[in-house]
Amino acid sequence: MAFVQHNMTTTQFELHGYEVVQTLGMVRGIIVRSRSIFGTIGASLQTLVGGNITLLTDLCEKTRQEALDIMLQHAGAGCQCSCRRSL
Repeated sequence: MAFVQHNMTTTQFELHGYEVVQTLGMVRGIIVRSRSIFGTIGASLQTLVGGNITLLTDLCEKTRQEALDIMLQHAGAGCQCSCRRSL
């Protein structure tokens, strides 16, 4: 399956140097993850110290990247404009 390259993805309504000739509709990528029991215990221990909870930060980053990759696969060939992320 073809997918949109990351350099052809933007949060803007247009991609500089290109013209949108057809809108095919909305695409989205979603993924739900959970930590193992050991990861959850490790994150709980990090909350006692305070600051950045790196175990959960890494999980969120990996999840967001995978959701973006899934969205770009669903988009097919071409470009993706007005890309938004939320948690």
